[in-house]
Amino acid sequence: PGGTIVEGTSGNTGMGLAIAAIIKGYKCVFTSTVKQSKEKFDALRALGAEVIVCPTDVEPEDPRSYYSVSSRLTKEIPNSWKPNQYDNLSNSQAHYESTGPEIWAQTKGKITHLVVGVGTGGTITGTSKFLKEQNANVQVYGIDTYGSIYKKMHETGEFDKNEIYPYITEGIGEDFLPQNVDYSKIDYFEKVTDKQGAIYTRKIAREEGIFVGNSAGSAIAGILQMRDKFKKGDVVVVIFHDHGTRYLGKMFNDDWMREKGFLTTEGLDVKDLVNANFINSVSTIECSISVKACAKILIDNDFSQMPVTKDGRIVGTIKDEVVFEHLQKNPKSTANIESIMSEALPFVDISTKVSDLALSLNNQRTAILVKDFTMGETFIVTRTDLLKTMV
Repeated sequence: PGGTIVEGTSGNTGMGLAIAAIIKGYKCVFTSTVKQSKEKFDALRALGAEVIVCPTDVEPEDPRSYYSVSSRLTKEIPNSWKPNQYDNLSNSQAHYESTGPEIWAQTKGKITHLVVGVGTGGTITGTSKFLKEQNANVQVYGIDTYGSIYKKMHETGEFDKNEIYPYITEGIGEDFLPQNVDYSKIDYFEKVTDKQGAIYTRKIAREEGIFVGNSAGSAIAGILQMRDKFKKGDVVVVIFHDHGTRYLGKMFNDDWMREKGFLTTEGLDVKDLVNANFINSVSTIECSISVKACAKILIDNDFSQMPVTKDGRIVGTIKDEVVFEHLQKNPKSTANIESIMSEALPFVDISTKVSDLALSLNNQRTAILVKDFTMGETFIVTRTDLLKTMV
């Protein structure tokens, strides 16, 4: 009692630790990312935990990442301990000892397929290990999200940083390989878009009466995408990790869904703009380039802003007014643009309706990135581009 648990969490592990900490007399300090829902933070704070919110669009090794901040705090806070759910193999062992036997017993050994959203990898690895020991023919499918490395790395063994970009789906996907992910226990990965994950999160609640969270929507969407892998008589088990109360301001909020382009409305969609050549593929600039060199690129191409990359990954945005202000104050500046860039532009799906996209563009945000997940292409849309559709 009196000790402190420090952990990086997207919600579920933090909730479990916070509850246990109350009973045991521990303090809790959790780090998380800005993309997680406000309801998750509110719930953790309601249980007496301190929550530190960190940026999303940084690499795991970056000192600002929620992984790095939790590790630093463990060293700084006396009598503290970090469970490290990503690399602590007790995570997958717990599922080997509990979740696997539970599923085997409840299906009376008839399970043929297990479908699991993959975050830390503990659930899928531990459960799969037990089930395959009982029946080696059980197929285990992981659900991944676009912007995450899991699927491509599983299929090719390649860690491709170009696969990494900001995504909305919570609870699954990762930009590094946790030790709890054992690819030998996973037969196949299916990727699901942010939009499909959000839509099916709502569908489960409205059509099945089961109030679950974002990763559950992705899991069901993934099952439907993989329907050709199943046959009549198969016993398919899908794990719902999360609860809908944590997404009242997101997937269960029409305004939020409309802003992200996830609600179907009439009219043109962004793909129509691409086909009509109203918008172009995105041009990016490396964060190591000097501010002066950046200014020349912006001038030569008549760009008002550009996404900034680091090792091929979009990590920020550089705007002409920021470059102008910096050089006006520092004419002899040798700084690179990483020191003055703003946060990365958000991504939306290419199927987003133009009318919905307009809601996302305002005085603070003058551009947005559009992802064609099937083709792997990224486009940029500005308010000027949308004006072209109005005249």
